[in-house]
Amino acid sequence: MSPARTEVQVRAGVEADLDALTDLYNHYVRETAITFDIEAFTAEERRPWLLSHPEDGPHRLMVAEATDSQEILGYATSSPYRPKAAYSTSVEVTVYVAPHAGRRGIGTLLYKALFEALSGEDVHRAYAGIAQPNEGSVGLHERFGFRYVGTYREVGRKFGRYWDVAWYEKEL
Repeated sequence: MSPARTEVQVRAGVEADLDALTDLYNHYVRETAITFDIEAFTAEERRPWLLSHPEDGPHRLMVAEATDSQEILGYATSSPYRPKAAYSTSVEVTVYVAPHAGRRGIGTLLYKALFEALSGEDVHRAYAGIAQPNEGSVGLHERFGFRYVGTYREVGRKFGRYWDVAWYEKEL
């Protein structure tokens, strides 16, 4: 079966997904500046992250799964923007797609499901920080109504160089 024809189901992430989600994320840790983590994680080290995204409330984890193989093809999260109470109606969102599953609409499916889930929550704004350059992520966020609000210049150092992060926001 062609990868382009794979049926995809989007659902809430569960603890059984931990190994696959950790492997997916570690690819981006090791190979890209998309995340500013610089050391790969074990599944146990990632468990608190997974458990901080329950199936309800403003902090969600949605996974895209191939229905034929149950392979995790990507995930999207909404997480606390900042820890202080006044920020509680703001979330930071992110999406990661398995490297072999890119450009197939997985990110779009994940964000559709995430924003639908958030529609009933007391969330006012979503924010996304995008390490630059990343035209694909910028395009995805703009398609979902995010607007550019500014850039932190050379805010992160990885792979021996400094990276900018462009910030986008969306009204919810």
